[in-house]
Amino acid sequence: MNQHELTYLKEKIEQLKADGVYRELPVNYGPCDNVINLNGKEVVNLSSNNYLGLANHPRVKDAAIEAVKTYGAGAGAVRTIVGNYDLIGKLEDLLAEFKHEEAVMCFQSGLNCNIGVIQAIVDKGDLIISDALNHASIIDGVRLSKADKAIFRHSDMAHLEEILKDKRDQYNNVLIITDGVFSMDGDLARLPDIVALAEQYHCMTYVDDAHGSGVLGESGRGTVDHFGLHGRVDFIIGTLSKAIGVVGGYVAGKQETKTWLSHRARPLLFSTALPPAATAAAMESVKMLMESTEFTDKLWDNAKYFKSKLGKLGFDTGHSETPITPVIIGNEAKTMQFSKALLEAGVYVSGIVFPTVPKGTGRLRCMISASHTRENLDFAVDAFARVGKSLGII
Repeated sequence: MNQHELTYLKEKIEQLKADGVYRELPVNYGPCDNVINLNGKEVVNLSSNNYLGLANHPRVKDAAIEAVKTYGAGAGAVRTIVGNYDLIGKLEDLLAEFKHEEAVMCFQSGLNCNIGVIQAIVDKGDLIISDALNHASIIDGVRLSKADKAIFRHSDMAHLEEILKDKRDQYNNVLIITDGVFSMDGDLARLPDIVALAEQYHCMTYVDDAHGSGVLGESGRGTVDHFGLHGRVDFIIGTLSKAIGVVGGYVAGKQETKTWLSHRARPLLFSTALPPAATAAAMESVKMLMESTEFTDKLWDNAKYFKSKLGKLGFDTGHSETPITPVIIGNEAKTMQFSKALLEAGVYVSGIVFPTVPKGTGRLRCMISASHTRENLDFAVDAFARVGKSLGII
């Protein structure tokens, strides 16, 4: 046997096919918008994180183009060398103002943010307590740290307090980590309760608000703003890749956090900084949110309309409290079959199966945007009805 044939990977791929969950990457021939050209076919897009429709907004695109003319295509280095061009600092100051926080540090992505921040702010002799359904990037960040780890059952405050009672006195620092919005189900963290427990047991709190940024709170200021917890959450992670419509991530909090991360956050030390086009485009998106609630208002109107329509058809949409609308099928193969049939009907909704979600909880995750028209949503609902009935789901 030739060892370079990677037979073991071929066998794994064949197993994916046998399980009915094999897929090929779709190709979008154009901008990410409410209607896209996917694999050469025009379809209603219900699978992007472009919550506010800003990824293709003229103001955002123009800002990116002007930045390239002034700063070039790339930063050219990590921030600790010569990659720290002035526009990044302006974006961080703008985000700090927007978030009502003291300081912000930007990263190349939300994943890089979690990988870089968690390992930098805790050490051996500390404890991380993490929600069982936290995002994969949090899990990776926790694994990279030297701290001990404990997991509390999803949004189970009694279990969290049980861990705190049992372990708090054994550690120097304790960091409680949670998503603000859980991306697969659309439910909110019980953040006021988590913060109260953290304060009671003298712990720090860390909220990954990737799906709350640009969605919850005043003009999309996030989950912390939604719950009125300013000044009581120590590390607030946001993304520039979803509602903001560009790419990047950031941590908001104290100036001391920013200063320390500039010395110890590995993605900042060892990876080239955000490109100027992305930085300028993100700034323009944030400015637009600070000017008006127009985009977030439209997002929530569309989300409520779509959820209501699916609910009346009899689909199981779980317990979502946000525009994320899961349509829970259960069986992995049937989930992928449903997704494929919807695509044939002109609606793109990606099937989500194990290992992204636990086995037996496969779902279609519908991502509603402010850019969707009522005609788009009605077309999608009609397709869901036809395919759902043909597959015996409703």
